[in-house]
Amino acid sequence: MDVFDYIIVGAGSAGCVLAERLSADPKTRVLLLEAGGSDRRAQIMVPIGYGMSFHDPAVNWRFHAEPDPELDNRRMYWPRGKVLGGSSAINAMVYARGLPQDFDDWEAAGNPGWNAASAAATFDRVERRIGPEGARGDGPLHVTDCSAGYHPLGRRYLEAARGMGLAEGDTATGEGVGPYCVTTKGGWRNSAADAFLRPAMRRKNLKVITGAEVLGIDLADRRATGIRYRRGGQTVSVACRGEVILSAGAVKSPQLLQLSGIGPGALLQRHGISVRLDAPGVGGALQDHLSMTYAFRCTEPTLNQTLGRLTGQVGAALRYLFRRDGPLSLSVNQMGGLVRSRPGLSRPDTQLYCNPLSYSTVYRDKRPLLKPDPWPGFILGFNPCRPTSRGRIDIAGADPGAAPRIVPNSLSTNTDIADMIAGARLVERMLQTPAMRALIAGPNGFSPVGADDDTLLADVRARASTVFHPCGTCRMAPREDGGVVDPSLRVWGVEGLRVVDASVFPNITSANTNAPTIMTAMRAADLILAEA
Repeated sequence: MDVFDYIIVGAGSAGCVLAERLSADPKTRVLLLEAGGSDRRAQIMVPIGYGMSFHDPAVNWRFHAEPDPELDNRRMYWPRGKVLGGSSAINAMVYARGLPQDFDDWEAAGNPGWNAASAAATFDRVERRIGPEGARGDGPLHVTDCSAGYHPLGRRYLEAARGMGLAEGDTATGEGVGPYCVTTKGGWRNSAADAFLRPAMRRKNLKVITGAEVLGIDLADRRATGIRYRRGGQTVSVACRGEVILSAGAVKSPQLLQLSGIGPGALLQRHGISVRLDAPGVGGALQDHLSMTYAFRCTEPTLNQTLGRLTGQVGAALRYLFRRDGPLSLSVNQMGGLVRSRPGLSRPDTQLYCNPLSYSTVYRDKRPLLKPDPWPGFILGFNPCRPTSRGRIDIAGADPGAAPRIVPNSLSTNTDIADMIAGARLVERMLQTPAMRALIAGPNGFSPVGADDDTLLADVRARASTVFHPCGTCRMAPREDGGVVDPSLRVWGVEGLRVVDASVFPNITSANTNAPTIMTAMRAADLILAEA
């Protein structure tokens, strides 16, 4: 049996960071397992291609949540990366750290050392900021200011924000409205696999195996001794003399723990799994951002006229081919930021979005970025930053190949309902600014303007959607508070086993979760190497 010092399960945003950091010592043998395949695909490398990856089973787990009672019993679609780079290879590339208070809250939840200061220092090591003034920082991940190439409609959006009294700011680091930075490098997507893993794959002591579906963790006397995975119809066992690290994400990491006998005892027994450790917190404390969007017909041309016409698509393709810029090199999430929906709040509570593109027709298994509305259109959106609703992710049976049961419990608190209404009112105020009045020819569907609270809430229940930021299902917190991992991300009650990904977040961060996940993995590597 092959033996490794570290076995990392999942080559996503966190796993790629860990593989690079832990394999830097040539005397250390590291194995990285990924259920998906290579990320060397045009739909991943070309930034606008994330619309094609949205439903592609070749690179996407394509999960579905259970019917959500407070959302008219709708079943949400949950895309998750199943490819080298994980969700950083299929996401919309927006890079946002969140607010400093997010990480002070992590420490306040019983995790010494996880605070705003340590997070900021770690982010600085991760990032290489690329902007009009040149490069800042020497981190491996390129965080690019693409505002010079963003659609002119964004200027109207910023004018409207100023008219409401919303401050402009650096959307990558904190409060304020402005252009979003994205993880691209020279016009290509810069995923965690590009930034961290690919340079490390030249090392002889790092072994990367794709197409490897992990079945469970081998345990002996509550110590992780290895893993079992299935590849090409064969089951393989691999031994570990150091640590097994789960970086399979907020959906798969709790599933793998439960399949291995670590989780709520009654649940495991019901599915015929021997209980190795009764840990009720595994799979619990699920959080996610719930968003609303509103579409409008526009008095000016938008990306609809570029991406929706053959001549525009050909022109954009030629521009990308020869200059590596233009619409194909960008995300459609171009403007937005963290703001306060109403006076008197101690911190921002809402994230805003503006996309200079709209689409009304639903195409089965496609995100129609390249099939927008035939008229000029754009989308305004928001999501509350810190939902208080909590859900669960649990196994649906003992079969490792079966999808887990995802129960979001969206809008299950009065606070979350009030925050959604407040966000809709914020958009309503923006729509009434002179800048937006001049831009809008009319709503394309529901508009919050003039609607009462009951009507706004009914629309939320009918149309609200996840923005794909699940976290908290293996929460870092004291064991007596339902925590699954300690401040060093070691699983409580099991030796030689850690979890490092968004599932360990003590609470959801205020903005997009990819940047905090990468930061968490970088800091986790520091802790692991210090202990070694």
